[in-house]
Amino acid sequence: MSDRCSSLLSILTIALALTTVAGCGDDEPEACTPGSSEGCDEGFVCEEVLDGEPACFAPVIVRGRVLDMSTEEGIAGARVVAFDANGAARSTVVESATDGMYSLPVPARRDADGVPVADAITLRADAAGYQSYPTAPRTAIPVDLGTAAPAADDDLVVMNAATDIALIARDDVGSGVADVIGTIDHELSAGVLVVAEQSGRAVASAITDEEGDFVLFDVPTSTTTIAGYRQGLAVTPVEISVVGPETTDVVLSASTEGLSEVTGSVQIVNAPGGSQTSVILVPESTFVENTARGEAPPGLRVAPVSGTFRIEGVAPGRYVALAAFENDALVRDPDTSIGGTEIVHFEVPATAGTVDLGEGFKVTEALAVVSPGAETIDVVTSAQPTFTWADDSSEAGYEVRVYDAFGNLVHENVDVPRVTGSATVSYTWSGAELEPGTIYQFRAWSWADDRGERVLISATEDLRGVFLYQP
Repeated sequence: MSDRCSSLLSILTIALALTTVAGCGDDEPEACTPGSSEGCDEGFVCEEVLDGEPACFAPVIVRGRVLDMSTEEGIAGARVVAFDANGAARSTVVESATDGMYSLPVPARRDADGVPVADAITLRADAAGYQSYPTAPRTAIPVDLGTAAPAADDDLVVMNAATDIALIARDDVGSGVADVIGTIDHELSAGVLVVAEQSGRAVASAITDEEGDFVLFDVPTSTTTIAGYRQGLAVTPVEISVVGPETTDVVLSASTEGLSEVTGSVQIVNAPGGSQTSVILVPESTFVENTARGEAPPGLRVAPVSGTFRIEGVAPGRYVALAAFENDALVRDPDTSIGGTEIVHFEVPATAGTVDLGEGFKVTEALAVVSPGAETIDVVTSAQPTFTWADDSSEAGYEVRVYDAFGNLVHENVDVPRVTGSATVSYTWSGAELEPGTIYQFRAWSWADDRGERVLISATEDLRGVFLYQP
């Protein structure tokens, strides 16, 4: 703990470091290709530039350690990937070293001087014998690429508490599971979401690397369907018999033919603070009902959406449509007492065409975070911090939960009273002692009384309310 905590203190100097970071790319005579080193000098990568043309800069590297939550020992061979706000792969996949350390290059948008702009990602890690991170109810803590600071090797590095990933050892892993190792045979195979499905439910998932290779850890030994999902690519599922300790040489074919488009509409209600959102499609087998979230394949997203939407290049399969998971001042309307708030499940047939979702689904205004963590990771010095968010005029009360950097629930209060005559609600920490040098996130939900039943009606956004406790 001491080594990990000491490394976290560097986050306090990030704001100062950002003022000295300069663009490292030279002016290129030819256009470079964003997300690659093509067209750049050795050691540089091509990145998007806000209000400008792509250019070459020193790469942004996310560094951290994958460790066992109980023993704090490093985990070797864990596969780590960066996700965007909707859970789609944002990077390639890297493996952790023998001490659990990893170094993950992540594409990062820059300003005109080459400084990475504020941009929240989250991390995913998988390892044999461990529960994948994040897995509900654990939530992934945002990592801001805009906090990257120069390192001795001239890379721009993000390394703090949120880049250390603690995995929970599974108590159900034994002789009855195996690792499934395979590849997707197609030139567009990088970043594909691969899912092992049994009886229609996902039992394991993985993200392919740049060569299309994947590893599915701890798949129960049984007849299993291996499927892949990505916008613009139809991966043909294969049925295999999983046997231990490894099932290897699984090859999935893929094609850009036989794709469909999905159309629908979003109704934004009671939301003067937000008028546009995004929509994603997730495979139904990965959808978790009680958290209303699933795993997002790359590209199955459209934004901005204020009414009707269209997502092209959708492969055959069963999906769930979800909205408002980015920082757009909106959340999916959780009020089940009104119509149009049901989760939308649907099927895309094997023949190419258009699938219309029919009735629109609702999103509503989020509870705006005031402090801490309204826009970035804030430093909190008080041992009893106060959390403040915008009042919901329709509420009967609030629920507050606080998570640590590893996504563990460390405090909750489901009976925070409503307020009157104030534009904001404040709640002062009353839980156990906070650990110095640790990143936390608070979240709040508003609820109303519907004929004696508590109904959630809004919430703070998934990527806000993050703070560093440093007394």
